Amino acid sequence: MAAPSGHCTQRRPTVWCSARATVARASGRLDRVTLLDAVRAAPDPDGVYDAFVAWATERGFSLYPAQDEAVMELVSGANVVLSTPTGTGKSLVAVAAHAASLANGGRTYYTAPIKALVSEKFFALVDIFGAENVGMVTGDSSVNPEAPIVCCTAEILANIALRQGSDADVDQVVMDEFHYYGDLERGWAWQVPLLLLPRAQFLLMSATLGDVTDIADDLTRRTGRPTAMVTGVERPVPLHFSYERRPVHEVVASLLDEKERPVYIVHFSQAAALERAQALASVKVASREQRDAIGEAIGGFRFNTAFGKTLSRLVRAGIGVHHAGMLPRYRRLVETLAQRGLLQVICGTDTLGVGINVPIRTVVITALSKYDGTKMRQLSAREFHQVAGRAGRAGYDPYGNVVVMAPEWEIENEAALRRAGDDAAKRKKIVRKKAPTGVVNWGHGSYERLIQAQPEPLVPHLQLTAAMLINVIGRGGDVFGNVRSLVFDNHEPRRRQYELARRALAIFRTLVAAGIVESGPDGIRLTVDLQPNFALNQPLSPFALAAIDLLDPEVELGRGADAAAGAAGTVGTGHYALDVVSVIEATLDDPRAILNQQEYKARGEAVAAMKREGIEYEERMELLEDITYPKPLADLLAQSYEVFATSQPWVRDFHLSPKSIVRDMYERALSFGEFVAMYQLGRSEGLVLRYLSDAFRAIRQTVPAEARTDDLMDVIEWLGELVRQVDSSLVDEWEALTHPTDDPDAPVVPPAPPSVLTNRRAFTVLVRNELFRRVRLAALQDDEALEALDPDVDWPARLDAYYEEHDEILTGGPARSPGLCVIDESSAADGIWRVDQIIDDPAGDHDWRIRAEVDLAASVEEGAAVVRVTEVARL
Repeated sequence: MAAPSGHCTQRRPTVWCSARATVARASGRLDRVTLLDAVRAAPDPDGVYDAFVAWATERGFSLYPAQDEAVMELVSGANVVLSTPTGTGKSLVAVAAHAASLANGGRTYYTAPIKALVSEKFFALVDIFGAENVGMVTGDSSVNPEAPIVCCTAEILANIALRQGSDADVDQVVMDEFHYYGDLERGWAWQVPLLLLPRAQFLLMSATLGDVTDIADDLTRRTGRPTAMVTGVERPVPLHFSYERRPVHEVVASLLDEKERPVYIVHFSQAAALERAQALASVKVASREQRDAIGEAIGGFRFNTAFGKTLSRLVRAGIGVHHAGMLPRYRRLVETLAQRGLLQVICGTDTLGVGINVPIRTVVITALSKYDGTKMRQLSAREFHQVAGRAGRAGYDPYGNVVVMAPEWEIENEAALRRAGDDAAKRKKIVRKKAPTGVVNWGHGSYERLIQAQPEPLVPHLQLTAAMLINVIGRGGDVFGNVRSLVFDNHEPRRRQYELARRALAIFRTLVAAGIVESGPDGIRLTVDLQPNFALNQPLSPFALAAIDLLDPEVELGRGADAAAGAAGTVGTGHYALDVVSVIEATLDDPRAILNQQEYKARGEAVAAMKREGIEYEERMELLEDITYPKPLADLLAQSYEVFATSQPWVRDFHLSPKSIVRDMYERALSFGEFVAMYQLGRSEGLVLRYLSDAFRAIRQTVPAEARTDDLMDVIEWLGELVRQVDSSLVDEWEALTHPTDDPDAPVVPPAPPSVLTNRRAFTVLVRNELFRRVRLAALQDDEALEALDPDVDWPARLDAYYEEHDEILTGGPARSPGLCVIDESSAADGIWRVDQIIDDPAGDHDWRIRAEVDLAASVEEGAAVVRVTEVARL
């Protein structure tokens, strides 16, 4: 059953659907033969093909020629490069590939560039093939990793290929968004599997590949399989392009009047997306009936963050916001409302171009230039077509619209011309505006060029690090030959290969000097045993373990303890649990938006303090250069890192970055919302949550049991519950996986997270934090903040009385000891806990307290400890 290779250019009427929509229709049909059962019962490749087509047909789909050709090639054992436009059913081809692999008893890996897409694909494939047959590994989470289908990030598979080479248990690789091969930083992870997994069958998929003939030819040489290139396919939903010189709100109003919705307005910054949505809120986007339907759909949704309250107002007006800085549950809400046709307009960023499933009729691109992290530049053809390709829904829309906005100055010039009408004199007097100096300009010519342009050729970017080299050496066998092959038999130009060779030699010498690698008559080998997941998860975890060993859990520095600790050789700040947190935080990636805001606030506070001290402007500016975001244990960690690197030089491949986000939040006793508000991170709530989630997993996975004190366990439980209460969407997805529904009218509101009272230890920490927050504010004598928390308490008078007896309020480690926070649960049946927070004074008298009540019912409602101070008095 050989199928012709080459280009598919014909199409026929059919119904198209992504794998996710396939899942939606297939869920619950347990009486039918599953796809896996059908293909495993097939006697030969023809039978596998027939079984898959029958399965698809039963669910209402027939294959386009491009899909049909790709599936035939896959079941016959060929590699396939599937470069077809968005909406041409690549996800369904991927399902066929997995089915063909499983039919032969093979193990198949699906890779994607972002964890969200890996997670989405994982749940979709579970519904098709069953939970026991699908696993997920993303570096910070692992579910059923020994399954015959594994969904993972590209870096995970690349490290497996380096470590195991041709012996790797990988029979098939499905690479989604393969254009990431050309990414400067991450492209190595898309190239390495092609080089080192010769047994595997490959399916490489993207809507914007360009000419990949060289890659396809090399793949055939390495795997011994023919490689079919299915490309040049006409979109099932044609695109209509237009260039607009009217203001965006006028364009959107016209599109809505003409029923060309939903409209996705693409911006290249999160701030611009939100500003656009707020500006459109003054326009009547949705009818009264549509607004009522939205309100009914989201009636019980928890919009309990600062951005959430803004989003609630916008979505109720029929306007969505979608970008990576949002909480996952907010993004899912927008996606779900859009899928149900309830949102007319979505304002977002170009992240929607990476495989996220949202129906769009019209894409409005607000600019043809973007900031790429280094500079402003015009969009590449690949970027333009990735975004434009989201327009038009196969099976729903007869066409898709792509509207490109002219630059602001061009729009203003056009408006002036319209006002002048046909009056030649008025038109002559118009002073045409030009692009501001230094601004990247574009115009109608740029627009026309991008429409016609093919995606740029993919440029390889293979890297070589110590961790990669250690993995190759750890494979054993002919180490020299393996390294030489990796360095010289790749997709790089010859000049670049020689650079990699010099890099490999330098790394090798460093590893030998460190005693990690030795070279002798029996060849090159490692002198240490590598952990099974070396370089797969947190690469600096071994260093973190070594650094934690330097901390003494027995010493909590308090009054008079500094000298004793110094004599004992103890290091740290005196709070062991938080020092452990600081070690872990130093190994995590930097969330730049958070750190920038911390630095901005620190500098603002420093300037205010210097002004009070009368420091002159020039000196203030000089001193400000040394002010940055908080970096606990920076000196200790830097010294430890250098010592560790002498014996483990691979660690230098990874950046150690001391910072304080979890620790800052804990020390200030802030809730998630308060932390976001304090640092003005409303547009980056999702980033904050992702960082906290990563920190929670890293602490839980890295810190050994023997290093966990009660105080540290309190921090871990507090952090886990905080993350869960803010957004339990992953838990919600697992619940949906266990109890699937096929009801199109099922509520869009996810179930609320478990009661905050369920995890008693975590709730106790939340209560203690609320009381300690009052202690910190009292120590700072911040009467305004205290009165905002407890308006019924005369804080100024009570603090005056305290300070008549004591010079200060201490806030060190002993001050937040659980022993100074006494919780009385005897009235729990009445819905109340009573709490006494003893104030730590310099004399150690402990004769003042803050008395409070905890409202348990309100705490459950808010997902946080709701505390009301009733008294501040002498014991």
